[in-house]
Amino acid sequence: MGIIGNCAFTGHIDRSANVCWMCWPRFDSSFIFGNLLDENKGGRFSVLPASDQYSSEQHYLENTNILVTEFRNGSGVFRVTDFAPRFRQHERYYKPLMLIRKIERLSGDPLIRVICEPAARYGTHPVTIAMGSNHLRFNPFDDELRLTTNIPLSFITEKKSFLVSDTFYLVLTYGIPLEENIEHTCEDFLIKTTHYWRNWVKSTYISNYYQENIIRSALVLKLHQYEQTGAIVASSTTSLPESPGSGRNWDYRYCWLRDSYYTLSAFNHIGHFEELENFFHFIANISTHHQDRLQPLYSVTGDSTLEEEILPLNGYLGHSPVRIGNAAYLQPQHDVYGQILVSLQPLYTDRRFSNRERSESIRLIQRLLEMMNTTMEEPDAGPWEYRGIRRQHTYSSLFRWAGCCAASKILRHHGANEASIRFADDLMMRSASLLEKAYDTNRCAYTEAIGTDRLDASTLQLITLGYLNPSSEKARQHLRALEHELRNEKGLIERYRHEDDFGKPRSTFLICSFWYVEALTLMGRLEEAVNLFEQLLQYTNHLGLLSEDVDVSDGSQWGNFPQTYSHVGQINAAYRIAKKIDRPAFL
Repeated sequence: MGIIGNCAFTGHIDRSANVCWMCWPRFDSSFIFGNLLDENKGGRFSVLPASDQYSSEQHYLENTNILVTEFRNGSGVFRVTDFAPRFRQHERYYKPLMLIRKIERLSGDPLIRVICEPAARYGTHPVTIAMGSNHLRFNPFDDELRLTTNIPLSFITEKKSFLVSDTFYLVLTYGIPLEENIEHTCEDFLIKTTHYWRNWVKSTYISNYYQENIIRSALVLKLHQYEQTGAIVASSTTSLPESPGSGRNWDYRYCWLRDSYYTLSAFNHIGHFEELENFFHFIANISTHHQDRLQPLYSVTGDSTLEEEILPLNGYLGHSPVRIGNAAYLQPQHDVYGQILVSLQPLYTDRRFSNRERSESIRLIQRLLEMMNTTMEEPDAGPWEYRGIRRQHTYSSLFRWAGCCAASKILRHHGANEASIRFADDLMMRSASLLEKAYDTNRCAYTEAIGTDRLDASTLQLITLGYLNPSSEKARQHLRALEHELRNEKGLIERYRHEDDFGKPRSTFLICSFWYVEALTLMGRLEEAVNLFEQLLQYTNHLGLLSEDVDVSDGSQWGNFPQTYSHVGQINAAYRIAKKIDRPAFL
């Protein structure tokens, strides 16, 4: 699939130009089109040759999130261009709930068929159609869902094939409909949206090292920020299984504070700060309403209750369950405080931001440190969100340590009082003490948690975050132990190999291997890092998009898609390598 969007919504479009996944009006709303999860109840919005005998190719317009699907069969060749409008207008971003589809003949006399069958309330309510003079209205939805087009409406309602003798446009809107001239408006929006994305790419700082891949990853990450509030979603899909029949089918259409940290670190590496400023406002609002502790995830508008529910849908390729909501919101995950502090540090210490933009810094930092202090000794679910296990996880202690380092720098930078700085430093030492309690002297490695001998890939970040000096013997021994236990036959690093609530994981979580690339780079094993990075590029799809997991036996993609974690991993690993190799650092 390819993905389009405008920071208000995303849409997934497969090689048959079918919108197989799209949720309106928010990332976490019911799907309008969802046959990705159920062919019968999910609806569809397809543009296909009238004949079943055809071939298709997909690509993005260079340096944009505008997707092109070209079809070829015996009668002719035609192109479908899909995009969500986004551009500057009236000194702000214009990003309506609007999907534009442009159909144009390239050669011959192509016959096509357009089907538009939206689904309501996760496919549980029948949809009726009312015909206007140049549009179709669909009910029942919370706001007006309208398809405006210059295609004869009966061709769509009766699913008739017709000749592409002219350029056709399909404009699906939610809320305010398109009332302007359709040809002029669509072409104007296409030009402006193209310019927006290309100018955004031009403003990034990306090395020459696999630049095209990193540009695509950056564009994917940008689409996953809900700009209205600043929230960053982990992925825009739900219930795509981590592996066939595993039951590990989760709703990722929410803002995990942990995932946001990684996404913001990637944006920082490519020189984009607007996303960080937007996220700051999201965090400031949440922390105002939650004084004692923070959840690991929230809705895109900051709602704290995300009750999990199983829907009566068949699931991706028949793999149920299909879940909405995510019970992980109830879990204690104490790494989040440190990750917020580390991710926001540039906003508070970079001179490119004004004092007005940093005015909330001291109060917010102190609140986060207090939360960290309160939860310091508490066991939690850890980064892998175990549903039946609570331990004092090494990963959580590591990010407490990193967060306190960041807080101390921020407080000193702003001239905070000595008591506040000392409090941050004391918490940092307590965090380091907990880390050392997880050190296994027999294996010369840090275990997953205090009191267990299990290893997991999240402890690679002891090296990438600088807790362990990459040139030290302790770092080398720790990495050697992880490699011995977690590296698979393809050279990738597994999350862990012990059983959890759902048995043993059967797929490879891509972010772990990108962490491994970073660690190898920092420790001077550059040739190995480059080789592994290039191997990981093989797991992208035809458009350069990465899933959450892969089956290394056949390279198939699994898990929610595209996964921000994986694209962040690709950006950060390339950033580390580019700083080491002998070529220009930046364009």
